[in-house]
Amino acid sequence: MYFSSSDTQGFIEENDIKFIRMSFCDTFGNMKNIAVMPSELPRAIEYGIPFYSAGFLGETPEMLMLRPDTSALSVLPWRPQSGRVVRFFCNLFHSDGTPSDGDLRRSLRLTAERLRSMGYECRVSTRCEFYLFKTDNEGNPTRIPCDNGGYMDIAPLDKCEDARRDICLSLEEMGLRPISSCHKSGSGQNEIDFASSDPLTAADNMMHYKAVVKTIAASHGLYASFMPKPLENEPGSALKIYISITKDGEPLFGSGHSQGKAFAAGILHYMPEFALFMNSTCSSFKRLSAMRKSGLFRAMERIDLPGCEPALEIRSADALCNPYLTLQMLLEAGMDGMKEEREYLSGNQIVLPDDLGEAIALTSKSTFVSKIVPSSNLDNFISYKRKELEEYRKSENKDEFCFGRYF
Repeated sequence: MYFSSSDTQGFIEENDIKFIRMSFCDTFGNMKNIAVMPSELPRAIEYGIPFYSAGFLGETPEMLMLRPDTSALSVLPWRPQSGRVVRFFCNLFHSDGTPSDGDLRRSLRLTAERLRSMGYECRVSTRCEFYLFKTDNEGNPTRIPCDNGGYMDIAPLDKCEDARRDICLSLEEMGLRPISSCHKSGSGQNEIDFASSDPLTAADNMMHYKAVVKTIAASHGLYASFMPKPLENEPGSALKIYISITKDGEPLFGSGHSQGKAFAAGILHYMPEFALFMNSTCSSFKRLSAMRKSGLFRAMERIDLPGCEPALEIRSADALCNPYLTLQMLLEAGMDGMKEEREYLSGNQIVLPDDLGEAIALTSKSTFVSKIVPSSNLDNFISYKRKELEEYRKSENKDEFCFGRYF
């Protein structure tokens, strides 16, 4: 739901809102929040709500201010209808009012605005996979998938049907736009497809989506996991990203447009250097190693169906990424490709790192990444991932390490 600042207070009062969750995404893709009472909203909008960053937005913990983006309000439909709860995504500021480098949501917005100022209209859609697992008598997750269904199966083979339905209804009630859902190839594996939107909204939707999936799954006595490769003999879970761009109403992709080719070539050129942000875990590379790399990137394909625009399809990402950082990297790489007039050759494919260690090495020496990601965020991210990799390598049971960290 989108409101102006002047309309927000009226909506809060008219809808019996009792709790306001001030949310943001940390560098590692985790949603964080502070809940405030409605009486605090005017102060939050004008000045912000202070919080201590605790080091998850940069190397040095500091006091920051959360200021709600009043155009990004969502009602949480699973909360009581009396005494309802809403969520704002927030902008991050220092106490002197200057924007924080840790506000990666703002960084994506500025990148998207720069692309728009060049005369390009960008739309992004996502398809995100996840697994549903059974829980034990105490509600703790097991590693047993909730069914043995396969691709596009129906009940009774598909036992995820009711949970998927309620997830889609909850997303729709929040003002998001799911357009399809189905059972995927893995036992207990599901996918929900979103309609296209502007890049910032697409990233916001991903953050909402993960929270909704986990909450609704729990209400069905199930546990939802976005772990990229939770089961050895089952397919991994991907976050598929579709980028369509038009200029003067004409699509850049699928028509031989030189700028569209250069945009795609820029992503192919730089993706190995920022793969760490799209595939940020040891489980991510376990999933990728089990896939045909030739299917991770598709471009320049015209879709001759009503209402379907040709788009770039990026299949290498997974849901444990930070969606703001991931989309910013893709757009920045594409714009660099147009600026440098990079050549896209038919059949080009991504040459991704083989493991987390190689991904860290490529990112740490990338001048492209260092120009985009603030040094405090980048240093903190790389340092954390190096420590994570060291723990993984020292672990006696690497599968147990991944389950303990990512499940």
